[in-house]
Amino acid sequence: MNILELAGVTLRLGERTILADVDLAVRAGEFIGVLGPNGAGKTTFMRAVLGLLPPAHGHIRVFGRPPRRGNPAIGYMPQVRTVLPELKIRGRDFIASSLDGARWGLPSLGRAKRQAIDATLELVGARALAERALSDMSGGERQRLLLAQALIGEPKLLLLDEPLIGLDARHQEIAIDVVRTVCRERGTTVLFSAHELNQLLGTLDRVLYLGSGKAVLGSVDEVITAPVLSRLYGTEIQVIRADGNYFVMSRGRTVEHGEHLHHSPHDHHR
Repeated sequence: MNILELAGVTLRLGERTILADVDLAVRAGEFIGVLGPNGAGKTTFMRAVLGLLPPAHGHIRVFGRPPRRGNPAIGYMPQVRTVLPELKIRGRDFIASSLDGARWGLPSLGRAKRQAIDATLELVGARALAERALSDMSGGERQRLLLAQALIGEPKLLLLDEPLIGLDARHQEIAIDVVRTVCRERGTTVLFSAHELNQLLGTLDRVLYLGSGKAVLGSVDEVITAPVLSRLYGTEIQVIRADGNYFVMSRGRTVEHGEHLHHSPHDHHR
């Protein structure tokens, strides 16, 4: 069963075309890494799946229907999170505020909702954060609460927009492990946007790579190739594989921000 389908989809922001004539399908329970250079359209793509940006052309189907705002079957962790350090509310209240979908506010919690919050906090290793104010938390702790908020209600589709930004290596590993566990145990379909591929290998089922208005969905071996990435980056790319590692190079330098070293999924398992 396909959870998400795009047929001839073009997405535009104003006069700018972000993605053009995209066809793809994501199956139930898949863990998809959404990759690509800055400005490639990763956030725009997720907003379209959420029903926040209608396609200029083509059709999007989520669970077999056009996307709609506030769909409780979709969990979402946005990329823009700078407001959170200012919030004085407790971790528990922050998660509770989103229990009713699009409505923001502190609901009156019954026993079932309190249990759901406790279970989700436990799932992401954030039970100790329930009574603390967000303003007193570290970036990694706030990230865990945001992940808990996205997971509340056991969504069937989880959209994570750059969830690793601002986290140190240890907390990045924790976040990936939590999402992988949810995907496997609950059968949740995950779209996980990231700058770097290497940490997701061993977790991914397939890669969705965006660039130059195009989208390619396939296995790592199908997508991380010189012809595919050269087309998506709009410049000549070399993909060097040595000792089970992927090096993605342009003019003798690694591409994207920082080192772009990809371990082979055949040799790397977490």
